[in-house]
Amino acid sequence: MGLHGTSLSFNGLTSTINLPRSFINNFQKLHHVSFPACASNKLVWSRSFERANQICLFHGPFLNLQMERFMGILRVKSEDSEGTFNSENIVLDEETLEEELQNAIAEENYAEAEVIKDTLKNLQKNSKTAISEANSQFYESFKTGDFVVMQTLWAKRDEACCSRPGLKEISGYDDIIKSWNSIWTNYKFPLEIKLEDIKVHARGNVGSVNCMEFVKTNGGKWKEQVVTNVFEKIDGQWFICIHHAYPVDL
Repeated sequence: MGLHGTSLSFNGLTSTINLPRSFINNFQKLHHVSFPACASNKLVWSRSFERANQICLFHGPFLNLQMERFMGILRVKSEDSEGTFNSENIVLDEETLEEELQNAIAEENYAEAEVIKDTLKNLQKNSKTAISEANSQFYESFKTGDFVVMQTLWAKRDEACCSRPGLKEISGYDDIIKSWNSIWTNYKFPLEIKLEDIKVHARGNVGSVNCMEFVKTNGGKWKEQVVTNVFEKIDGQWFICIHHAYPVDL
């Protein structure tokens, strides 16, 4: 499989494609394709794509590649043994699109610039939705004391940190998870939790949720905290990496 200019060649077959210059420059001249006995999957092109990466495209004895750039998405179509076309998305990362936007503006190609701007807005909108869902999962686990789920929500990084009212900051995935289990031993579930003034931010692979958090334990009083939850996108999934809460007197 080779990429030359805007042409893609595979086993002597050539398809014309429209790719960003930065993508072509970073792709290199040759990458390997594994086929035929592999299932179709979603691929992410990024600036970090290096030489000799293994790509599993589609299964089947007949392969017809048709790639197009539309709203920041490269769509790959394949023909299976029954002649039916299937498609998979190859999503351009936000950094690549930002670079293409600057190129388009520099070349005064304002029509293309508007398309790229819309694409970036859609990417950020999708990221905000995913971050909101991850934040909701975090609070559902918090409310129900679901230790198993809480373990899956945190980024497994030494840099992860958790700061709760009245307690010292805890760093590192293992210690954070242990702290949740320790704190919950004195709780009766479910807890009552309400969130207000929720603001979600997203930029590339990092996002955050700022909100007012109201927590009430069984028989206790409502406690109000100002909270910042920071999320990181790792292998396509959003994980919480920072939970910072400090109290506010009602």
